[in-house]
Amino acid sequence: MPSTSGTTPGKLPFVVWVLAAGTFLMGTTEFVIAGLLPELSTGLGVSTSQAGLLITAFAIGMIIGAPTMALATLRLPQRRTLILALAVFSLGHVVAALSTSFTVVLAARVVTALATGAFWSVGFVVATAAAGPERATRATGVMIGGLTLANVVGVPIGSFAGQFAGWRGPFWALAVLSALAAVFIGRFIPAQEQRATVSLRAEFSALRQGRLWLALSAAMLIMGGVLATYSYVTPLLTDRAGIPASAVPFVLIAFGLGALGGTTTGGRLGERRPMATTITAAAATALVLFLMIPLSTNAVTATVLVFLMGLTGFTVNPVVTSLAMRFAGDAPTLTSALTTSAFNVGVAGGSFVAGAALDSSLGLTGPPLVGTVVAALTLLPLIALAVHGTSGSSRIVAQRTAPAHALTDVPEQTRSRRSASRENGATDHAGSRARRQQPARHARAARQDLS
Repeated sequence: MPSTSGTTPGKLPFVVWVLAAGTFLMGTTEFVIAGLLPELSTGLGVSTSQAGLLITAFAIGMIIGAPTMALATLRLPQRRTLILALAVFSLGHVVAALSTSFTVVLAARVVTALATGAFWSVGFVVATAAAGPERATRATGVMIGGLTLANVVGVPIGSFAGQFAGWRGPFWALAVLSALAAVFIGRFIPAQEQRATVSLRAEFSALRQGRLWLALSAAMLIMGGVLATYSYVTPLLTDRAGIPASAVPFVLIAFGLGALGGTTTGGRLGERRPMATTITAAAATALVLFLMIPLSTNAVTATVLVFLMGLTGFTVNPVVTSLAMRFAGDAPTLTSALTTSAFNVGVAGGSFVAGAALDSSLGLTGPPLVGTVVAALTLLPLIALAVHGTSGSSRIVAQRTAPAHALTDVPEQTRSRRSASRENGATDHAGSRARRQQPARHARAARQDLS
């Protein structure tokens, strides 16, 4: 039987899947460059290391652009923001595909990163609002799942297409698909949006939450640990595990499948037991990365460990993202953007330190050792959250995009309370009794959140 939101109970609204498709496209454009470096180097007349700056430029654009664009579009209707972000994203790829200048392509990458930051920061808010508090973590998992699915499907297809059609082919495909996504967003995102009450002061007030920074720290560290190892997994597989270079893409697909499974698992288990799920997954990630040091000399065990690295590491992501937005209360947009930045800081920092370890005496075991340490450090903010509790405002995004049933339920509940008050003729007594019961309800809620 459909719920008042128009969806079957237990199922996510269709708009969440539409937004996940957008994150899929943007995740593909972020990572596909790694598979197109030879074609980009030849086509633009630059060295491979210079072509690699296109990856760095996008990451920096995401780190800086996500919170900046979130604040810049704060008072715009959310549907319009999402459509504009996809339009700019599409235009950026058109400009890059038409250009023969490396500088222009580099600038286009920065612009598309800014658009990606705007889309993600607003998209997560819209998705969790549409799903409701009970399914917010699942909706976050689906959104991040679009990103991880890009590693499984988008990046291999883009790299394969680049070998036959040149690097411009994938850029044209992303431009067309993102334009189509903008049409779907305009069709399925509700027009009734409540952003008039949004204020910069409210957004920055959320940053005073200590638990928010604990959640962001966990997001940064878990991604830093996983990406420290993943960034240099190819030489580990070929030179240490003895896997042929032609078979490495299949191992990377295994990582993507593990990451997809991890986001799904985290999205489901994290709804009821957020801290138990994240602490267990972070500890398992550190163990898997540590086992890579002695067991990566065998092709089979190395492949299994790469799969488990994605499975355990990405289980944490949807839960800490959902917790961060919960702690933001009525001001989640800037927090959502900062979560995106935190993930990218982890990616940049983890890969940088792992690269230095690779050049040290540790050699190929350096990156997994760095990943082990960083993933283990994730336990510190997670344990601190468990100690302080995760209960917070359940008004995740109600002020921004309150569903129609949420808006209509309020008057109905008010009328019910008034009617009950008139019938009983004892308003004061009922209020006193409710106040006496309130501590017990808070105690029960706190025990559930701590689990």
